[in-house]
Amino acid sequence: MGFLDSLFGKKCPACGAKGARVTPIETRCPNPACQYFDPSLGRQEQPAAQQPSQAAQSSVRGKSGFIPQEGVEIRYRNFQGQEKTFKAEKNSLRRRKNHILARVAPSGEYIALSRDRIQNLGEVDLALPQAMRSGAPWPSGRERQVLNYHKKHGSTSPLYEQIRARFPDW
Repeated sequence: MGFLDSLFGKKCPACGAKGARVTPIETRCPNPACQYFDPSLGRQEQPAAQQPSQAAQSSVRGKSGFIPQEGVEIRYRNFQGQEKTFKAEKNSLRRRKNHILARVAPSGEYIALSRDRIQNLGEVDLALPQAMRSGAPWPSGRERQVLNYHKKHGSTSPLYEQIRARFPDW
């Protein structure tokens, strides 16, 4: 392992941080809280030309500053009875059993909201894709299994064609 350690570094013996340079003479660590800290091993700032643009940063999942293109306001009462309002991306709305999945501002994270606790379910339901709305015909588990199998394998069968005729948007 000695050969690769010169390229990637080892774990620091004091704090355990990766990327430390350990020699018989000295130990240098990239962790600012470590006694062997060496600023030359820390993260190098990227030149301005190599830094990602602000738009690219905000579209990345988990970054703060996410702004929905087509927003939908979701009023929600959580399990503690607190009223919350979420601003979600309309194109990100999905239905999963009794929950609505949505990508919300400002974090851009996907969250699951129980349909029973959404105060404006009618508005949110209209923002869902047609096949996922309330009252829309929904294939049974067995039918979904057949649909997904043939979709994945690019094959067909009489049963698949029969189910597909009932659920053309699936």
